[in-house]
Amino acid sequence: MSRAIFLLVLWGSLLLVAPAAQAEPPPRPASPATDRSLAGRSLAWPSAAQWRRVLLLEDYNTRVVLLGTMLLGCASGMVGSFMLLRKRALMGDALSHATLPGICLAFLVATRWGGDGKSLPLLLLGATVTGLLGVAAILLIRNLTRLKEDTALGAVLSVFFGAGAALLGLIQQMEKGHAAGLESFVYGKTASMGTGDTTIIAVSAFVCVVACVLLFKELKLLCFDEGFAGAAGMPVLFLDLTLMALVVVVTIVGLQAVGLILMVAMLVIPAAAARFWTEKLSRMFLISGGLGAFSGLAGAGMSALFSKVPSGAMIVLVSTSLFGVSLVFGSARGVLHRVRRRWDLARSIDRQHLLRAIHELQETATGPGPASSANVTFAALLGKRSWSPARLRGAIQRARHDELIEWGTEPIRLTRRGALEGIRLTRQHRLWELYLIAHADIAPSRVDRDADAIEHVLEPEVIAELEELLQQGTPGAPASPHGLESVPPAAARTARPEGVR
Repeated sequence: MSRAIFLLVLWGSLLLVAPAAQAEPPPRPASPATDRSLAGRSLAWPSAAQWRRVLLLEDYNTRVVLLGTMLLGCASGMVGSFMLLRKRALMGDALSHATLPGICLAFLVATRWGGDGKSLPLLLLGATVTGLLGVAAILLIRNLTRLKEDTALGAVLSVFFGAGAALLGLIQQMEKGHAAGLESFVYGKTASMGTGDTTIIAVSAFVCVVACVLLFKELKLLCFDEGFAGAAGMPVLFLDLTLMALVVVVTIVGLQAVGLILMVAMLVIPAAAARFWTEKLSRMFLISGGLGAFSGLAGAGMSALFSKVPSGAMIVLVSTSLFGVSLVFGSARGVLHRVRRRWDLARSIDRQHLLRAIHELQETATGPGPASSANVTFAALLGKRSWSPARLRGAIQRARHDELIEWGTEPIRLTRRGALEGIRLTRQHRLWELYLIAHADIAPSRVDRDADAIEHVLEPEVIAELEELLQQGTPGAPASPHGLESVPPAAARTARPEGVR
C-alpha cells in the first residue's frame, strides 16, 4: 500500500511539472528598470525624522505591522517550544512548504469561477487544507511504513513544494498571474499587511497561546514521556493532533509575514535560544514567546527603517542574533556558563583532593593518634598528588582563603573546619573503595583511581547506603584498603616551594 501511495504521488508530481517545463516563456530582455547595478541598490542610512517616525509609531501602517509580527513571533515561540522538545523541529518546515499548492489551487479555483483570486481568507483556506493533508501524509507514512519520521518529513516537503512550484509557474503564465502577488507567500511581504491581516494573526495567536496554557501539563508530559502519558489514560493521539493543529495555524497566519521558506525559523530559533537560559519548561515557554515577540518587533522595525530590506529576512536575522547571544551568555546552557561551571568544578575537586591528601599524610605520620596534630610540608604534598608546584600553590591559596588551612611558612596545618572536611572526604573516598572491592570485584591496587572519579558527586543518601551495606557506621574514616605510602623525611626537609615566606 505504501508503494502504491508513493508511485501515485510521484506520477502526480511529474504530470504537474511537465506542462510548466513545456510552457517556459522566453527570457525577457534586460532594461534599465530591471538591470540595476549593485551601487544603485545600496542601503541609505535613515534620517532622524525616519527614526522618530518609526520609534514613536507615528505611522498607522507601522503600528499595524509591528503588532502583527510581534503577536506572530510570540505564538510561534510558544508553540515551537513543544515542537522542539517533541523532536519535531522540522515539522513546521514541512507544513509551510505543504501550503504552497493549496494557495495556488485556491487562486486557480477562484479565478475559474469568476471570484477574487487575491482574497486572503480564500488563499489561507487553501493553504490550511493542503497543510492538513501534509500532516496526514506524514502520519500515514510514519504509521503504515517502516520509514522514520525524518524521512516522511523530507518526502512530504519535497513533493508538496514541487507541486506548488509547478502550479505557481502555471499561474505566472496566465493573464492575471503576474498581478496575483502569490510570490509574497513564498518570501513574505510584511509591508502589505493590513488591519484585517493583523486581526487574523491576533485571533490565531490568542487561540494558540490559550490552548498551550490550558493543555500545558498534558503537552509537557507528552513531550517528555509519551509512554507514561498513554499509560496514565491521556489521549495521546488527540494531544499529538492538537499540537500539529497549532503548528498548522501558526504556519498559515505567518506566511504573509515571513513567507513559507523562513517560517520554520520562527518556530525553531526562539525555542532553541530559550533552551540556553533555563532548565524548566514553564520558563522556557515564556522566554521563547518573549524572544519570538522581540524578534518580530525588532525585525519589522528594522525593515521599516531600511525600506530595501525585506521584513521576513530581518525578523529571522534578529532571531538568529538572539540565538547567538543566548548560545554564548545563556545562564543554563550557554558556553560561558558551562566553561565557568567546569572551572569551578575543577577548582572544587582540587580543594577536596588537597584536604584529603593532607589528612592522609597526617595519618601516615601519626598513626592511630589525632591526625590533625601532625605537620605537612609542601614537598610532601607534591609527592602525594603529583601536581605542578603552581597548581598546588593555587589550591593551597584558595583553601587558605576559605579558612580551611593555615599556611604562611612551613608547615601546612588544617583548621578545625578543614580537619572535619578532610575526615569527611577521606571517609566517603574509602567507603567507595571498599564497595568497589567487595561488590565490583576490582583489585585493591586499582581501586584508588576509580574512587577518585566518583567521590566528588556522592550524595549523603548514597553515603548512608554505603555505610549500611558495608557496616561502617562508626564515625571517622575507615582504614585504607590499599595502604598509604609514607613520604621520606629527607624529602620533606630538603624540598621547599617557591614563594614561601
